[in-house]
Amino acid sequence: MILCRTIPELQKLTTEAHATGQSIGLVPTMGALHEGHASLIKACHQENTISIVSIFVNPTQFGPNEDYDKYPRSFAKDCQTAEKAGADIIFTPAADELYPSKDMTWVEVTGDITKVLCGRTRPIHFRGVTTIITKLFNLIQPDKAYFGQKDAQQVEVLRKMVSDLFIPVELRIMPIIRESDGLAKSSRNAYLTPAEKTATLILYKSLQKAKAIFTAGERNPDNILKTVQQIIESEPLSSIDYIEIHGLPALTPLTDIIDKTALLAVAVKFGNTRLIDNIILEV
Repeated sequence: MILCRTIPELQKLTTEAHATGQSIGLVPTMGALHEGHASLIKACHQENTISIVSIFVNPTQFGPNEDYDKYPRSFAKDCQTAEKAGADIIFTPAADELYPSKDMTWVEVTGDITKVLCGRTRPIHFRGVTTIITKLFNLIQPDKAYFGQKDAQQVEVLRKMVSDLFIPVELRIMPIIRESDGLAKSSRNAYLTPAEKTATLILYKSLQKAKAIFTAGERNPDNILKTVQQIIESEPLSSIDYIEIHGLPALTPLTDIIDKTALLAVAVKFGNTRLIDNIILEV
């Protein structure tokens, strides 16, 4: 496995790869790698000649008073996880390598797709995401890029960006990886106290109940949302940020789910830790 810290080091390798017809896969991460990231890297390794993992805690997707400074950083362990999963190259630049100018050029997806869910309470978040991903796509020119379904809104925003800007990359969206108790794997799970960790089980329980009543024939989004809300609110340590249902892929408003595919997404705080999760409701 090769470690690249600068853009020239990275581009020397990618230029050689493109010149010899090798396929390149990219897994963009912010480090603190867990089994969910490993599943993306494994898929990338299996489907491409060269697999590249970026490890970069991107400052532009964090708002004021968010957890940029304390975001989990475990570089040595991350390298071991990435190499074991099949990474050929790790790209881990300094912030001024990717953001050399204070006068920023931004890539931003506008419209309802970035105003609902996390976009409502984190208004600059997706602009930071789309900007850094565009930079990585331009630098690496991957054939495929790998993302997890847990970040469902991010997935849809990036799909729109890639489509609107005619970026020649295939987005590969991989399933949510969960712990044995159902909690979605997340770097922020490390923040949880033992009591909070137990309380988080209410998230998966609520989503499973929503799936059950949908399968049984419930098609009214309001009824499904009410069911999820009641279950989550039964846990005293939970504080709901949002529970929402939107149509896919554009995250459009829904009055029913009769002939549509819908995303049910939740964001809930346990103590100071905000977790997201989701399921797809499909007829």
